[in-house]
Amino acid sequence: MQRWLLFAIFTTVSWGIWGAFIEIPEKAGFPATLGYVVWALTMVPCALGALHVIGWRLERDARSLVLGSLVGLLGAGGQLLLFEALRTGPAFIVFPVVALYPVLTIVLSVLVLHERASGRHWSGILLALPAIALLSYVAPGDTIVKGYTWLPLATLVFIMWGIQAFVMKFATRTTRAEGIFFYMMATAVALVPLAAWMTDFGQPINWGFRGPYLAALVQVLNSAGALSLVFAMRHGKAIIVAPLTSLSPVITVVLSLAVYSRVPPVYQMAGIVFAALAIYLMAE
Repeated sequence: MQRWLLFAIFTTVSWGIWGAFIEIPEKAGFPATLGYVVWALTMVPCALGALHVIGWRLERDARSLVLGSLVGLLGAGGQLLLFEALRTGPAFIVFPVVALYPVLTIVLSVLVLHERASGRHWSGILLALPAIALLSYVAPGDTIVKGYTWLPLATLVFIMWGIQAFVMKFATRTTRAEGIFFYMMATAVALVPLAAWMTDFGQPINWGFRGPYLAALVQVLNSAGALSLVFAMRHGKAIIVAPLTSLSPVITVVLSLAVYSRVPPVYQMAGIVFAALAIYLMAE
């Protein structure tokens, strides 16, 4: 099995499990903004461990610094918006929309990096459009999906992560994956004060196991998956790696539906199927 594929599979599985359980700490009384803080901190040991493996040889040139920081800002900013989106939209709807970000990655990679996309890839892109429409529809009286406030936030995450995956591939042409991840970690930590400022400390906060400790166990799956994604991008094509790793919502949807004990209506289920098929086609 090729190296990039092993990294991509690890990212897919870890992100799928992470997506299903990310809401639990918040529902237990641990704010999403503090969940971001925990996530940023879980990036630190992953980044330091990666640098240790390569003998602490971190690229410090301007190009590596700018591109690595841009990847980090797009990813970390998307995380903050994702946590907000999950306040009004359940994971089994939000994540399939966000996971369609390879549409943007593929377009940018073809136009700028001149990677070749097949007719199958473009079929996946076309299927993504009805998937978004079906997943974004909220029936009157839905008690789990509270309006449409989650949709613009999920759309912004879709855009930011689509650009992030493209910039990540572009950066790996000259910068080690370990270095890119280090700068991703640094920018994520730099936004911690913003997340803390956004937190309403006037409300009760769960500081027990189901709060920061459970959040850390869940968020480390995200951090480890992100590190693995950088390696997958380093050794594989962006137009293949991005769609393949975005299959993680299939795992998220299955686990989330089990947690919610709820079968989504036909139109949402159709949207999930369209999204999964679109991602499969783009993954080649």
